[in-house]
Amino acid sequence: MNAFTIHTVDTAPEDSKAMLDDTKKQTGMIPNLFGVLAESPSTLKAYRQLHQAFLDTSFNPEELTVVWQTINVENECTYCVPAHTGIAHSMKVDPALTEALRNKAAMPNAKLQALQDATLSIVRNRGNISEAELAAFYAAGYAQQQVLEIILGLSQKVISNYTNHVAKTPVDEVFKKFAW
Repeated sequence: MNAFTIHTVDTAPEDSKAMLDDTKKQTGMIPNLFGVLAESPSTLKAYRQLHQAFLDTSFNPEELTVVWQTINVENECTYCVPAHTGIAHSMKVDPALTEALRNKAAMPNAKLQALQDATLSIVRNRGNISEAELAAFYAAGYAQQQVLEIILGLSQKVISNYTNHVAKTPVDEVFKKFAW
């Protein structure tokens, strides 16, 4: 029994139904990831809360996208990279930035490069970022708050990236044009 169910409001466990219904009302759809996460109401709830908390950080749409996509690409999430490409477009993020992230190219400016470098270090080193890397991050205009906010974004992405790997979540129709 390795195939994960992609739930709808009708098939989801009772404690997930309202969250799926709310998502559908807000976005016009239930992303396949949410349908998979619905199997565990607590996990779906945590993911949604982490997502909102990350949106509420000090990062602007470009910076949110850098953190999300840097983690998605590093974790080779073939569901999240297309989904966050679509999300970046809806947030009016420059498509050149999105393409640079998808293709592991240099960031368009030093501040975003510092953000990507710090994010990659935190991911690759399981939080053991060096003093020199932190100093470079701070020199680019960031502070301790943003270090913690990267960790928040990473927490969200661990749930989605790992779930998509385990469940082999199919990319939603709306994001297929951004396949990666």
